[in-house]
Amino acid sequence: MAALAVSLSSLPVAAQSSPWLQDRRLSEGIGIRTGNLELHPGVAGEFGYDSNYFQRADDEEPILSALRLRITPSLTLSTLGPARRGEGAAPPTLNFRAGVYFSYNELFATDSDFSEEVSDQRHFNAGANFLLDVFPTRPFGFDLYGDFVRNVEPSNLLVEDAAFDRGSLRLGTGVTWRPGGGLFEWRAGYELVYNYFEKDAFSDLDNANHFVKMRNRWRFLPRTALLYDGEVGFLRYSDSTAQNDAQLFRSRVGLNGLFTNHFALLAMAGWAASFYESNGLVPVRNYEGPVAHGELKWFILPQPQLQPGDATVGLASIAAGYIRDYSNSYLGDYYRRDRGYANISYFAGGVALLTLEGGFNRHTHPDTFFADGNPRTGSFGENRMDATAFAEYRPSDTVGINTTFRYTAALDDVRIPVDQVTGATDNLQFSRFQIWVGARWFM
Repeated sequence: MAALAVSLSSLPVAAQSSPWLQDRRLSEGIGIRTGNLELHPGVAGEFGYDSNYFQRADDEEPILSALRLRITPSLTLSTLGPARRGEGAAPPTLNFRAGVYFSYNELFATDSDFSEEVSDQRHFNAGANFLLDVFPTRPFGFDLYGDFVRNVEPSNLLVEDAAFDRGSLRLGTGVTWRPGGGLFEWRAGYELVYNYFEKDAFSDLDNANHFVKMRNRWRFLPRTALLYDGEVGFLRYSDSTAQNDAQLFRSRVGLNGLFTNHFALLAMAGWAASFYESNGLVPVRNYEGPVAHGELKWFILPQPQLQPGDATVGLASIAAGYIRDYSNSYLGDYYRRDRGYANISYFAGGVALLTLEGGFNRHTHPDTFFADGNPRTGSFGENRMDATAFAEYRPSDTVGINTTFRYTAALDDVRIPVDQVTGATDNLQFSRFQIWVGARWFM
């Protein structure tokens, strides 16, 4: 069970997905109109190299690289966008969007001695989502949303039975009040997040999170708004003797504004706390402290029409930011995350697209314990880096030729005990890069 501690404290939902799946403006073309709906089909093929597929530490031999083939069909369905509704059209009574993708991965070992171990890792990832927003511009409205992601992640044991294959299902709803023509907006809602593991070795980590959420916005200048968001969460594990249930609280207030045609600022700060409940075996460790998110963005070309909340990926921009937060952990109760990041997005003439993003994370863990309550580790920290570059050339409105580079690394030699009897440990350190070249067709 030496793989148990590898990155379980920070499982990404879809960290290995293709960049265009994470932003619809990168993935969609003009679409196909069917009545009052738009269809956006697409399919992509990529071939790449993965330097350390099993994310093994330098002292965990062998470190196996692999050649990879990835095929990803996708489809989104939505109500008509502004371009098809036309100028002067009445505001829609509802907005709807749904999407689905399926990503098949085939692996080929670069070391013939381990061809079976690598090829046995062939797998598929998949995802689906929907959003229904009813009366989006009226004084009262409501929304429904949901998404599902299946993500496959191998352990460093090279066997499928110890893989971290998992799924995450999220469902939510809310009501919104917009008096005064939308200058003020108040939303209250509920959200359920269910996380499950497919392998028996980790099935006791299955859990459900219930959140009661509130969000307020007051637009006091034409392009600047005061913001508030808060939530109360109830974390419940399905059947675990090693993890503790909890109540989770988070509250932030801040500002989101475009102060000129070139500069946007997001500044949020607040307080968060956790209240873990001991299961009678494992002592609890709680987080209480500040949470924050700040970002400064510069638009290379002026954007006089943008409103608060519009300053997202897809426009020519350079941004830098910092996040302080805490998250539930599968290694202990929680971990604190401090992340600094920067990104660049540039789309030239609808033909050439370039996105760059990189970040540095400091993860701080409290004391951790074995399932019987005996100490595992004292408090410790680890440093992580990530970088992604995506470039695409579009010879037509429906075809893109692209390349992707992704680098991830845990920099510190941190050894986590995983067996009290044998004294076996797991080293969290690893370094990994992936290079992909591919083409896609999209509408």
